Amino acid sequence: MNLVPHFITTCAVALTVTACTKGTYQAPDAPVKEVAFTQVHIDDKFWAPRIETNRLVSIPSAFKECEKNGRFDNFAIAGGLMKGEHRGDFSFDDTDPYKIIEGASYSLAVQYDPQLDAYLDSVITLIAAAQEPDGYLTTCVTNKCTRLSGWWGTHRWEKINSHELYNSGHLYEAAVAHYLATGKRSLLDVAIKNADLVCEVFGPAENQKHVPSGHPIAEMALAKLYKVTGDEKYLNTAKYFVEETGRGTDGHRLSEYSQDHKPILTQDEIVGHAVRAGYLYSGVADVAALTNDSAYFNALTRIWDNMASRKLYITGGIGSRAQGEGFGPDYELHNHTAYCETCAAIANVYWNYRMFLATGDAKYADVYERALYNGVISGVSLSGDKFFYDNPLESMGQHERQRWFGCACCPGNVTRFMASVPNYMYATQGDDVLVNLFIQSSAEIATDNNNVTIAQTTDYPWDGKVTFTITPDNEGEWALRLRIPGWAGESPVPTDLYTFTSAPKQPYTLKVNGTSARVLDGDGYATVRRTWKAGDVVELELPMDVRQVRAHENVADDRGKLAIQRGPVMFCLEGRDQADSTVFDKFIPEGTAFTAAYEPELLNGVMTLSANAKQILSDGTVKDVEVKAIPYSTWNNRGADQMAVWI
Repeated sequence: MNLVPHFITTCAVALTVTACTKGTYQAPDAPVKEVAFTQVHIDDKFWAPRIETNRLVSIPSAFKECEKNGRFDNFAIAGGLMKGEHRGDFSFDDTDPYKIIEGASYSLAVQYDPQLDAYLDSVITLIAAAQEPDGYLTTCVTNKCTRLSGWWGTHRWEKINSHELYNSGHLYEAAVAHYLATGKRSLLDVAIKNADLVCEVFGPAENQKHVPSGHPIAEMALAKLYKVTGDEKYLNTAKYFVEETGRGTDGHRLSEYSQDHKPILTQDEIVGHAVRAGYLYSGVADVAALTNDSAYFNALTRIWDNMASRKLYITGGIGSRAQGEGFGPDYELHNHTAYCETCAAIANVYWNYRMFLATGDAKYADVYERALYNGVISGVSLSGDKFFYDNPLESMGQHERQRWFGCACCPGNVTRFMASVPNYMYATQGDDVLVNLFIQSSAEIATDNNNVTIAQTTDYPWDGKVTFTITPDNEGEWALRLRIPGWAGESPVPTDLYTFTSAPKQPYTLKVNGTSARVLDGDGYATVRRTWKAGDVVELELPMDVRQVRAHENVADDRGKLAIQRGPVMFCLEGRDQADSTVFDKFIPEGTAFTAAYEPELLNGVMTLSANAKQILSDGTVKDVEVKAIPYSTWNNRGADQMAVWI
């Protein structure tokens, strides 16, 4: 099955008028292809400093914590290079170095650093030494750490939640990233040897183990390994793990926590552990796309609809409960106790990106943009060396970022994700170019029959004006498709979970070479099809009104409250920006006018919003008071304080 829609219903719009005339844009009958992050070079004021901080601070800091906390020593002990006791509290501690290696590899691909390259070589030497002769690699098992036997049992592959396959999955992702960034096979060969063992042990044959992966990631990791090696057994094993979900073939207890409660094809609600869910559905999307399996994709669409319409936080976070690190029932979106694990926001990006690649529908990019600008980057301090595990939408001041965690999944995940942000900007379909994110940059994009350089100039997300300079190698006719975010129109998200309290003051505008362009609107894109030549300039202007957001009436914790959004950015009140340092005695009536101002010296440079609001005094009377809001992602960078997104 071709997952790409053949036709996209459109509305031909002359942007100087408000009326639409019907038209159709025939999209190429071709797959949507990603444009690798190595082909996109960011030089803006928002993402470039964060990516550089990740390179210079977050990655070295995380590696140093691995040194301090025995992560590298565990590999050395397993490899017989040193004696000592296995350290750490979890069977999945091996994944911390793997994730940081992945991020460091992405960083090397963008900016070569010989010292970092040599450091990675030394770490990979330890990992290779720890691998057993048949390819097995989980250090707590090799080191016979009985202290952790509650996780892994008494022998290999004994327990479904041992995280042995989770370790393998992160190994494969790190190995692929390192190979693509450096051309070296040192870690890739370790991954292949381990994957060959996994493919031998797990599968449908009578003499193989019949269990799903436990903590999913092996599915999308094996798909990545297949893409790099071309070895179909990796894709077949990824598909096996997807198919084994919920079967209980070997009689083990089915569990929502392990994302093993029922077969994928019968699911219609997102439940269980939020990170595991995001990783699993990312893997299912990979398998569905690589095998043209429409049934799995239809199931994913049902599950996604449930997530986006009933279980998605306005910040793009998912997972409301600390218990089980996962989902509650529909519309349970508590703010003060919101879990919204940083890893879950990252998993939400992975999943939505794959849904976009399968369909070409911009609504999925709307969701991952929301997560990117809010739920993901809130997980790391502006200094790059402190992290949130959970990301509440309300705090009395009890929350504080930390340098490391006993369960240290989030710091490593942030390091590997930040360097890959350019990966989510562009895609191609046939000779068409799709633009999903607006970030000042230059990109070299290979389409089916052309090479196109696109330079973006913009101060997004603070300013809605984006200029594209188009330089194709060959003059020719093709379509440039610019995503028009839902927030620029009527919809904060592509469901009825959240709505704006008012319409935008004006629509977006689009010009080509200074003249209003005739566009085809559909699937969330403004499409301009013309004969492009070097030096063509496209100007897109998105409205940057400050909008108030209302949640669905079934979201109990948000009744009587409004959130504040400008562009893709959610704002919050933090105590230190208020005259009396308090937040929870303030309310901002619907229709309040806000003043937006860029403050270059505040929080590394942010847009702030000011408004006249109301304060409820202790005697019950109300007085006028000025409030100031900052981007949610930047809260808790000046110490612990009160904070609220929903006011």
